[in-house]
Amino acid sequence: MDINISLQLCIFVSLLLLLTVNKKHYTLLSAPLNVTIRELEVNSAVVTWEILEGDPVIGFAITQQKKDVRMLRFIQEVNTTTRSCALWDLDEDTEYIVHVQSISMGGSSPPSEPVLFRTPKESEKMASKSPDEVTMEEFGQAAQLRAGELIIIVVVLIMWAGVIALFCRQYDIIKDNEPNNNKDKAKNSSECSTPEHPQGGLLRSNV
Repeated sequence: MDINISLQLCIFVSLLLLLTVNKKHYTLLSAPLNVTIRELEVNSAVVTWEILEGDPVIGFAITQQKKDVRMLRFIQEVNTTTRSCALWDLDEDTEYIVHVQSISMGGSSPPSEPVLFRTPKESEKMASKSPDEVTMEEFGQAAQLRAGELIIIVVVLIMWAGVIALFCRQYDIIKDNEPNNNKDKAKNSSECSTPEHPQGGLLRSNV
């Protein structure tokens, strides 16, 4: 009877020690802090967090769940020191719950406090965009259009300059030829005219 009691006591102590060791491994890491949702879009978001200094973190695990829906998405990465993760393929106008856990060689930390966020509607996102807000893509397209317009303007100006120069050259050639033409006309008219008698009559031969 004493042997059975001693054996049961040893088993109980062993189980207690095992549970204590497992709990110690589980609580080696602290849960991530300041879990925040950033860059919230209609179909995507970025979750960021912080860890306590000194925690031997080698990765993270994220649990993403639609509110009131049991289906989960589990994202895990190891051998990384990043403190952010992109959430993709989200549904618009939908509430999500996110938990973050740190991973070490000894196991995972407890999950962080749940973070609830809601994706916006497409119409709300478009309405919230300021008319003066210009994305880098739009700015690049505008710059390309302006460059094209400038090239067209420069080409047109060059063509007009060429036309004006050609006109001025032709005008100079015509102007230079005018005195010669006048001289030729005067010469031809003098050769074709009848010589006049000094007394106003025509010379007649005596018969």
